[in-house]
Amino acid sequence: MLISHDLTIRPLADAGDLDLFLSLSYTLDHEVADDLASGRRRPEWMWVALSGDRVLARLSWWNTGDSPQVLDFFDLDDTLDDPERTDIGHRLLTTAMTAVLPEGTTPPEYSRFVPPDWRADEQARRVVEGRTAVLERTGARLFVERLRLQWLPGTPIPEPTGRLKFRPAGDRGALIDLMTLVLENTLDAHSVAEMATMTARESATMMYEEEFLGFKSPREWWTIAELDGEPVGFVIPARNNYNPIIAYIGVLPAHRGQGFIDEILAEGTRVLAANDVPRIRAATDLGNVPMARAFARAGYENFERALTMTWN
Repeated sequence: MLISHDLTIRPLADAGDLDLFLSLSYTLDHEVADDLASGRRRPEWMWVALSGDRVLARLSWWNTGDSPQVLDFFDLDDTLDDPERTDIGHRLLTTAMTAVLPEGTTPPEYSRFVPPDWRADEQARRVVEGRTAVLERTGARLFVERLRLQWLPGTPIPEPTGRLKFRPAGDRGALIDLMTLVLENTLDAHSVAEMATMTARESATMMYEEEFLGFKSPREWWTIAELDGEPVGFVIPARNNYNPIIAYIGVLPAHRGQGFIDEILAEGTRVLAANDVPRIRAATDLGNVPMARAFARAGYENFERALTMTWN
């Protein structure tokens, strides 16, 4: 705990402090109680900067394991003026990082959901840039901006053309083989960064084991698309802890540019829609223009963006 002048910086004592944490607001607030109950958040990973009983800043890390994986809450009291607002945020961030993260390790990435038009909206831009400025003071830099996309029931799904045949992706090795091929010339920033330190197959295997195997939805949903008996791509419809999602989709390099992505995405959407889902979520990098256009053609709307910052 740090007390200086009127400012107290501390972690939450327990789940009873949740109302205090929620006195500032963010789009993920509705998930926090369940995250705490399920262990995806812990009180010692959730910090506040207080003036008396007033919360001036807050942050929280998230993970499904034993150590923080992503900093996904970092909020400031935006009624304060700068530099007071950002100075308080900086003191909170540096104090919490020192207490929570092992010395000498690279901090987990920071992720923030923002409005799709945040650059054009003066208030939204002030909020985003205020937090970004604090993170940059600690050495973080923008890594990627992503489109967050949503399909809602009632949105038309194109009928199958009959050109492709779809089958369950039941074989682990075969799916990892396809994932490895799809990573050739990928436009996904995280995959590009991974392949600076590992092979494409190692990257695909890590994604399969650390992400896909964590989905509790049926693996029968995972689908391979074939043309004349040969794979041309695949799609991984799934449910994560929060939403039905298109977790991954790809077309093999030899078959790109022929419109197969539209048919494969339609099939993945069809699989989830058949299970009476309230929505389907997806995401793609802002720079991945071909994939963004495919989602738009399929009726997915860009309802938010996500900013990721990293410490290198």
